[in-house]
Amino acid sequence: MAGSYKKTKSSDMQLTEPSKQVERIADLESRIPIKDFEMRIAKDGVWYHQGKPIKRLPLVKLFASVLRKEEDESYWLVTPVEKGTIEVEDAPFLAVEVQRVISNENKPFNTDFSFRTNLDEVVTCGLEHPLRVDVDPETEEPNPYIVVRDGLEAKITRSVFYELIDAANERIIDGKRFLGIWSKGIFFQLGQIDTD
Repeated sequence: MAGSYKKTKSSDMQLTEPSKQVERIADLESRIPIKDFEMRIAKDGVWYHQGKPIKRLPLVKLFASVLRKEEDESYWLVTPVEKGTIEVEDAPFLAVEVQRVISNENKPFNTDFSFRTNLDEVVTCGLEHPLRVDVDPETEEPNPYIVVRDGLEAKITRSVFYELIDAANERIIDGKRFLGIWSKGIFFQLGQIDTD
């Protein structure tokens, strides 16, 4: 016979337990060389390498596809063969456009808010992509963000935030008045309304 193979029954096959797969991945990641890529993402969303802006959007999108955020708030570019640090001044992405979409689902106000980032990713505000607003303690300026993926956020630009304020609804929570938006049936606070 020119070629032969042994048939195996499915009962003879053993699957690797998920915990062992996770251990293998962690082991592989621990062996990846760590580098400083001399890269930075500025507050205005511009990506830099060795102090020079990266002007090719497809290249920036490629780097963004391997961007990771660790529990210690550090940012890394992780590929199968290397891992390197990247400095992020504020958030790695910007939310540069918002669309209010009327939904057919039976939920409050029947609207969803979809955001487009500066790298053309589109996310709809909801449980998987929550919106939050930090307030600068010194200036009391709002700093709004939306989760894009895996803990990576987009800072919502000022013009987009103003659009959200224009579309906002008022809601009383624990006796306090808040402005916010409804998206995917969830109320996301944009800020408290002063009662003074």
